[in-house]
Amino acid sequence: MEDKQKTNRDKAIQREILAGRKFSLAEAIGREGGDFLKGESPVPKLVQATTEINTFIAINLQDSSGALQAVLQTWVSTDDAQVSQNLERPLQALKQMLDKIVNNSELLYELVRQVDFQWGKMYDERPYFQSPGQPPHPNDEYTHESVEEKLKVLLNKLEQ
Repeated sequence: MEDKQKTNRDKAIQREILAGRKFSLAEAIGREGGDFLKGESPVPKLVQATTEINTFIAINLQDSSGALQAVLQTWVSTDDAQVSQNLERPLQALKQMLDKIVNNSELLYELVRQVDFQWGKMYDERPYFQSPGQPPHPNDEYTHESVEEKLKVLLNKLEQ
């Protein structure tokens, strides 16, 4: 009974507040739409999934310079199709992306090229670009082999 009295009192207060106002369509929509997102996050599912993936990368990828992390997170953020297919299990999308990169040498080489470029941008230095089939420069932090190994370690963490 107490709840009903409180509800009636709240409605009376609301009527009193609204009594002096002129009607506007915007206000009516605002009042009716107030419960529209009740129980739902205002953040779109795709953004939530991408954030979950990028957070996993940030926490679990061993990358002291940060260039690989930055490029990988950019790839995730721009691959809406892959992430959208796995909205309920976002880390599955990351696993599929990593599998694709590790099993496709051209994709791996392109990732490493972008990581080298990012490293050069971050440290304002000339990057070392490794050509396919060629040995890496002795000072190159991001070689085809080292990046592939880091991605495989990240894949193993996903499978645990």
